Amino acid sequence: MTPAETAIDQTAPGAMSHDEYYAIAEAVLPGGGLGGYSLPEDVRFVIHKGEAGRLQDVRGKWHIDYVGGAGALILGHAFPSVVEAVRDAAPDGLHFFGTLNERAVQLAKELVEAIPCAEKIAYTTTGSEATFYAMRIARAFTGRSKILKCEGGYHGNHDYSNFSVSPRAASNFPAGQPDTAGMPANMGENVLISPYNDLDAVRQIVKANKDDLAAVIVEPAQRIIFPKDGYLEGLRDICTENGVLLIFDEVVTGFRLGYGGAQAYFGVTPDLASYGKIVGGGGPVGCVGGPAEIMEQCNPVNRGKANYAYINGTLHGNPIGCAAGLATLEELRTPGFYDRLHGRAAEIQSRCQEVLDAHKLPAMAIGRGSLWQIVFMDKEPENFGDFIQADMASTRELDLHQMRNGLYVLPAVRRFVSSVHSDQDFEDTVKALDAACSAMK
Repeated sequence: MTPAETAIDQTAPGAMSHDEYYAIAEAVLPGGGLGGYSLPEDVRFVIHKGEAGRLQDVRGKWHIDYVGGAGALILGHAFPSVVEAVRDAAPDGLHFFGTLNERAVQLAKELVEAIPCAEKIAYTTTGSEATFYAMRIARAFTGRSKILKCEGGYHGNHDYSNFSVSPRAASNFPAGQPDTAGMPANMGENVLISPYNDLDAVRQIVKANKDDLAAVIVEPAQRIIFPKDGYLEGLRDICTENGVLLIFDEVVTGFRLGYGGAQAYFGVTPDLASYGKIVGGGGPVGCVGGPAEIMEQCNPVNRGKANYAYINGTLHGNPIGCAAGLATLEELRTPGFYDRLHGRAAEIQSRCQEVLDAHKLPAMAIGRGSLWQIVFMDKEPENFGDFIQADMASTRELDLHQMRNGLYVLPAVRRFVSSVHSDQDFEDTVKALDAACSAMK
């Protein structure tokens, strides 16, 4: 039986029961989970496998997946050519270190050809690592210490990112607020904060700090907030005028908004860009890309020099991840791929808005490309402050009701359409949202 034919298989596939898995997880994992998300008992599940646009849990139930491995799986789960590439690569070795491997070289060539700002790339394992290293390279190249990021901007799990990602109140710009305990007390001295989509604020902060400011880092599309006309172009001009580097965090937008990422989609070229997710096809691969002059800061020949930026990782250039990445990028180069993907995403977004309107719920299905989300607000957001004012409690409640009706989403978090979400997936999504709206009433 396929996911489209049945919601629950007769025989649960797991080696243990759902309850047995969670008993173990709660004993050995903080919060009984894998990271920063905690779900109510009635919606949480243990994944058995993924197939196309759906997940099957250990009880046999299928869930329509709009999380997509945090956006990494643009081709959905177990895409045939990606699986084949991994199978072909595995017998040659799962891991190497200290010297080049064939697939890492091949993928690097493809990435440099695809990324507008990149003459060279340096491998990382994750997107978080990529943003961390991009900041380090910028500080090494400029000899300055400060970084400017946007309120609400998420650049990974490291200390330099975890400032004003989800502040409970508006920031006192350019001062930020730590999002986690365990942060160095002086972190705020080197991480400045600006509102997204506000060029005047950026201009003032950069002018006041340009002698100490190494870079401005920005998500070209911040979560589900897209740039105003001229915003990214304005950032490029401000950075150029003040001798500050511009970093695009393309961990999400890279190879999702288009093959050239946000740089091609918006027509703005940064000095450095960080990547993860899609570049590894779901495997442990990320990278930083930029002009050769800047990327030479991490050339190991320069070790010991004042401006050397150390980059090294056990899994950098992992051959299995690179094989998955090469196969994924080959599919993305298929003529019309992005037109089809974006068209499908616009379709489900529109159909969901029709359901919300029919139930007279004050919520919007917002997004662009294949990024979208349902949020209780009355206008499209321009910055994180709009989310502070939105009804996020109702947004979370509606998402939980959708999960109870067969969708896999993370409550109050952006979702992704993959190229393999089917007509049946969409039909079932609309039915799930309709039931969720009824439950809200």
